Amino acid sequence: MAVPRMRRVNEVLREVLGEEVKELADPGLEPVTITAVDTSPDLRHARVYFTVLGGPEEREGAQGALERAHGTLQAAIASETRLKRTPTLRFEYDEAVETGLRIAHLLDEGSEDSQ
Repeated sequence: MAVPRMRRVNEVLREVLGEEVKELADPGLEPVTITAVDTSPDLRHARVYFTVLGGPEEREGAQGALERAHGTLQAAIASETRLKRTPTLRFEYDEAVETGLRIAHLLDEGSEDSQ
């Protein structure tokens, strides 16, 4: 579990990255939402979790667009925050949303079967 300081750092990074992704002109980033950031305690690395509307093709396109925008996103973090270090970003698809939808669907099916 993250300590309060790291939670604040993660939230600030999520907000900065979310705003920067909206401002970039890359069409591959239009359906992307930054859902969470997990920064290492030494601030050297950060995993950035994202979701995207669509299927696997859109997911791969968004992953590529985020990788292309890596330098711009790191520069935004450096200019918008007052951290000792600017963490190196690694982008990962957030499967939590998909898992939640799948569970909700299964629960709905189960409630329909019992009636």
